[in-house]
Amino acid sequence: MLDLPNTPEFSVSELAGAVKKTLEGAFGRVRVRGEITELKAYGSGHQYFALKDEGAKIRAIIWKATAPRVGLKPENGVEVIATGRITSYPERSEYQLIVERLEYAGAGALLARIEALKIRLAAEGLFDSTRKRPLPMLPRVIGVVTSAQGAVLQDIKTTIARRFPTRILLWPVPVQGEGAAEKIAAAIAGFCRLPTAEIPRPDVLIVARGGGSLEDLMAFNDEAVIRAVAGCAIPLISAVGHETDTTLIDLVSDRRAPTPTAAAEMAIPARLELLADLAQKTARLSGAMSRIAAGARLLLDRAGAKLPDLPAILGAARQRLDDRGERLALALPNFVSGRHRQLDSAANRLRHPREILLARRHDLAVLEHRVAAAWPGFLRAAQKRLDGAAFLLLHPGAQLATRRNGLALLAQRLAAPVPALRRESRLRLESLSARLDAVSYESVLARGFALVTNAKGTAVSSAAKVSPGADLKIRFADGEVKVKAAPMQGVLPF
Repeated sequence: MLDLPNTPEFSVSELAGAVKKTLEGAFGRVRVRGEITELKAYGSGHQYFALKDEGAKIRAIIWKATAPRVGLKPENGVEVIATGRITSYPERSEYQLIVERLEYAGAGALLARIEALKIRLAAEGLFDSTRKRPLPMLPRVIGVVTSAQGAVLQDIKTTIARRFPTRILLWPVPVQGEGAAEKIAAAIAGFCRLPTAEIPRPDVLIVARGGGSLEDLMAFNDEAVIRAVAGCAIPLISAVGHETDTTLIDLVSDRRAPTPTAAAEMAIPARLELLADLAQKTARLSGAMSRIAAGARLLLDRAGAKLPDLPAILGAARQRLDDRGERLALALPNFVSGRHRQLDSAANRLRHPREILLARRHDLAVLEHRVAAAWPGFLRAAQKRLDGAAFLLLHPGAQLATRRNGLALLAQRLAAPVPALRRESRLRLESLSARLDAVSYESVLARGFALVTNAKGTAVSSAAKVSPGADLKIRFADGEVKVKAAPMQGVLPF
């Protein structure tokens, strides 16, 4: 056994503390490049993850107080350069990196992140052409989101003042660096929430900045900015970078301008061009109206030439009126004379009332004479019928024979139509019986249906009318079944 009496003895805590001091003293602040993996954000605000490459992996931590200033939001799969301090975690005998700042590891990582975000937002339809809105022709207020110190704002103001002086509202924001994306998104949303009474709401927005590297333009590739533009209710023009620079805000905005100056030209038309266009349209409109008036005048002249001679028509009408007036003056006396003649003729045809009374008295006398002549014959006939009735009463056999002869004659008269009437009645009864069976509910029951009635014998036609626990009867073609309605599962037999 190897004996090392001069080797110092350490406790576990002392050894872990010595390792920690050695790591912190030997390395201090370091910059580590790797891919973020195993990212976990806890409710305390701390973020834990690991940086890895092809051969190794190191644990990393972003404390809650450092997270707002770290530079970018960590995401799994993104290659970054982490700046921080090397230390150890004695309880697990692990060394780790306390991250103070994160940066994208070169243009390749930035482009990969931008492309992944672009694909995800395009799948949501944020870049569809159907979302693009037209710009207003003459905006009263133009909102500008850009830096207050750059030359971009001056270019926009100069261009608008030269083309068509219009009111400008500036929302100053940083256009690059830490927190720039959040402030740009807040400015776009703030313009949309402006009250129109106190501060006029812009009719069009311009989001602009000058050229720069890919890292400088990353604020305009941020998801928060893209979603703010997509949710903006005001038509928006993006003018980020130079003509060759393309950011995600250019894809979601309503119009893209290659430069801030071009954005101002898109937002407002040139006043001189509008005046020239207005003068040209005024001249064309005046010429068109003159031609329309000349054509209408020509048509009117042609129509006037085809009209008849109105004075001659009026003279002929006056002549006809005089003629009709003269004929009317002669027609009324002639009409009255004709009516007098008709009245005299009718009066001559009328009979005097005395003549009418004499004629009626003569008719009455003739009638009385006829009645007096016919009365003895009527009495003799009545006496003869009375004598016959007395004879029948005195001789019952003769009466019975007379009755039998009458009944035989009546039976002979009734015998002929009775079979025909019986057949006709039987056919009518069979027809009515078939129709009654067709509409009877019992024939419906025979086909497999059932009739549900309540305790009073009333038919139940809807399940909603049945209360839980109610007594019901279900009638089939061959009998009835008593049931009780269950709360949720229809009916159950007793």
